[in-house]
This record gives sequence, structure tokens and C-alpha cells, in this order.
Amino acid sequence: MNVWHDTLTALLSSPIVLLIWLVITATCLALLLRDLRVMNPEIAGLMRLVWFLTVLYSGVLGLALYWFTGRKQIARDSLWRRGARSTAHCYSGCGLGEILGVVITVGVLSLGTWWVAGITFLLAYAFGYALTVGPLMQEGVPLSTALWDAFASETASITMMEVVAIASDIWLSKGATMDQTIFWTSMAVSLSLGLAAAYPVNVLLIRFGVKEGMHSPKEMAG
Repeated sequence: MNVWHDTLTALLSSPIVLLIWLVITATCLALLLRDLRVMNPEIAGLMRLVWFLTVLYSGVLGLALYWFTGRKQIARDSLWRRGARSTAHCYSGCGLGEILGVVITVGVLSLGTWWVAGITFLLAYAFGYALTVGPLMQEGVPLSTALWDAFASETASITMMEVVAIASDIWLSKGATMDQTIFWTSMAVSLSLGLAAAYPVNVLLIRFGVKEGMHSPKEMAG
């Protein structure tokens, strides 16, 4: 295990790997924005932001989620596609909270591991819930009801996502600072691992009626 870990961390410590990741992610973002503008202009507002952040965090994986589940051109919708869209929706907010949490606690405050984990968890929950509560309140749902709906539908997904993401980030980065390459590469890897871990949770939540799942993109085009 130590040999495998050392090999992986050596790879993630390479500036070339970070540069390749940045180039690939920038290319994926360009492809996403072009497709949204030309082929799917009906997808706007919150979901446009969701897909942008998902691709920003996870590059090719994020673009694949959009391409196969978030475009109006998909042949048919399914539980698995609804689960992917719901995961991306959760991921966009939680990922932002996680990035801010790690940057603030490690890069600015230089706190210890448990402080990093705790504060990052709180910010991830706050941003994840906000992305659900905000749209509900815009639809006229009272704050207390919106908060309860967000708690009931998103807690399991956020918890799984952040346990995996934060634990893997701490395991890979080993106290790295913002001026080290592995600080950024391990964050990218851990975010994507959190996305993958939360996906089956969202599918099950939709399957058992705990959450509805995001609407089909064809409905936006209707």
C-alpha cells in the first residue's frame, strides 16, 4: 500500500501532470460552453452554472456527465441519468464549499488536519444546501420548508461525497501547502472521487422517492 501511495503522490506532485490537467479541463470547458450556446441554449440559469462547475472540478468526467445526461439530445431519460444530474447539482455547490474550505484552512490559516476537515465539511454542507434552498425559495417555498426539504433530500448525498472527498484529499496531500503542486492535483482527484461516491446514493434516493431528481433537459427545451 505504501509503495502504491508513494507512486501516486509522486505522480500528483509533478507540475507536468497539473499542466496537462489544466489544459484538458480548459478544453472541456470550451466544449461545454460551445454546446450550451449552440445546441442547448434552453439550458440556462442554475443548471448552466451546475454544469460549468462540474466540468471545472472534474474535467473529462464532468463533461461526460453533461454529454450523456444533461443535453436535450439524449435519446431517452432514465433513473440513472436523473441520478447523474442530481449528483452534479449537489456536486457543484459542495465542491465550491470544499475548495473554499481547503484554501482558507490550509492556505490562509494553516490549521491542523481536524480543523481542515471540520470547517471544509461545514462549508460543503452550507453551499450544498444553499443550492437547493435558494431555488425553492424563489418558487415561493417558505424558508423553514425549504431548509427541511434540503436536509431530507441532500444530507445523505453530501455526507457520502464529503467523507470520500475530504478523506482522500487529506490522504493524498499529506499536509501540502498551496505552493505545492500536489495541493491542487490531490484536490482535483478527491473531488472526482467524491462525485463518483455520491452517484449511487443519489440514484437510490430518487429510486425510493426521497428526492425527485433534476428534470429532463428535454423539458427545458419544450
